[in-house]
Amino acid sequence: MSDTPSTSSHGHGPFIAAIDQGTTSSRCIVFDKDGRIVSVDQKEHEQIFPKPGWVEHDAAEIWANVQQVVAGAVAKAGVTADDVKAIGITNQRETTLLWDKHTGEPVHNAIVWQDTRTDALCKELGRNVGQDRFRRETGLPLASYFAGPKIRWLLDNVEGLRERAERGDILFGTMDSWVIWNLTGGVNGGVHVTDVTNASRTLLMNLHTLEWDDKILQSIGIPAAVLPEIKSSAEVYGTSADGTLAGVPVASALGDQQAALFGQTCFSQGEAKSTYGTGTFMLMNTGNQPVNSYNGLLTTVGYRIGDQAPVYALEGSIAVTGSLVQWMRDQMGLINSAAEIETLASTVEDNGGAYFVPAFSGLFAPYWRSDARGVIAGLTRYVTKAHIARAVLEATAWQTREITDAMTKDSGVELTALKVDGGMTSNNLLMQTISDFLDAPVVRPMVAETTCLGAAYAAGLAVGFWSSTDELRANWRRAAEWTPRMDAATRDREYKSWLKAVERSMGWLDDDTVEE
Repeated sequence: MSDTPSTSSHGHGPFIAAIDQGTTSSRCIVFDKDGRIVSVDQKEHEQIFPKPGWVEHDAAEIWANVQQVVAGAVAKAGVTADDVKAIGITNQRETTLLWDKHTGEPVHNAIVWQDTRTDALCKELGRNVGQDRFRRETGLPLASYFAGPKIRWLLDNVEGLRERAERGDILFGTMDSWVIWNLTGGVNGGVHVTDVTNASRTLLMNLHTLEWDDKILQSIGIPAAVLPEIKSSAEVYGTSADGTLAGVPVASALGDQQAALFGQTCFSQGEAKSTYGTGTFMLMNTGNQPVNSYNGLLTTVGYRIGDQAPVYALEGSIAVTGSLVQWMRDQMGLINSAAEIETLASTVEDNGGAYFVPAFSGLFAPYWRSDARGVIAGLTRYVTKAHIARAVLEATAWQTREITDAMTKDSGVELTALKVDGGMTSNNLLMQTISDFLDAPVVRPMVAETTCLGAAYAAGLAVGFWSSTDELRANWRRAAEWTPRMDAATRDREYKSWLKAVERSMGWLDDDTVEE
């Protein structure tokens, strides 16, 4: 797209701006009424690794980058603040920040979702109950992934911080809260809020009341004074005080995976989206009641529009999907580019009897087995590198099937269709294989940037730019669809072999080596 769009194509809008504060970069996308991208600006920030397993971000750098990309996207679109009707926010989830409300200065770098420094604290908090201590209230296991234990770590490890927090001088936020507080004025009247989706990833919010849970705050040791007010995902929180878009309403916040669910217009029970990147995140809309998982999934808030009833979701994650293709390229040298895996796999009709279970760092959902390691099973002299390439793609498809099965078991809701996004969706053979293994249609949308689109949609709904979720559904356009072509007998036989291979991957590490 040229930097100076012709006025005939969009001119003076109106538009919605979406800010995506991600793990590696921040960007801003301007969308028009049809949900099409008018302009994009993006900037990476530094990844800070103070010790093995520790990951941090400089929140001041991130806020400076956000201001820069907003200005950049607005300039590229050739529009003014008057043309922009609302600003939506989506963000990397669980990343945790505490800052001084009088100076606006972070008290420490943000602790990123991948950071594992709270492992020991989580074990200690589990007491005699273990991982499920707060699961009934929060839908989450006690794990270093979530924000609550990270807050506690900061209060314990930054000198004098607990006293300041109890006095009411310190604010906590995930990145949505930090961006909104700064955007709406910071020390000069900034609004301290979060939305239900981000709050549901803290281990501190009760899923049933959508309020902070006093008992859990006491158990983890967090003063309520630091917490933001929990709002819906689509409502006007305040107006931007920031130069470029001064006066524009800030009207949505959604954690990135929930924003993708929203951008994929998964507004009905049983609709699901799967984002295929390095790893894979799959979310299924389960309607207005939270569904407890007995099959290794997380229960989370999908979204909430204004004062409507909240919509809940089940979430499953797969550790290794895109990164397995990278491994084939970089460590094995079997392909020269990621795209080549499809070409190589297409030279054979099937997997030749080989199954690849990429449990490189254990198995995630639905097993959660850290003692598992990768295996290739079923090898004979017949197997070529093309069969292995095919087994690599099938691994992503079978893991998707396992999560889908867990979702159906937990919710009693059959998957109607799977909407997909992320880098791996350009692989047509993989998409067909997923459709075959799920026995369901797989659909890829026109606008690949579903996370930003979801934040834009929610903000647009809040200010009446779009009238309803029905209008958004009509707006959503499919680029491609794959339908199942595999007969049931073959599917069942192959699935059985896959499950056998998964079993072979378990118990590789003995108890004494798990902590390697």
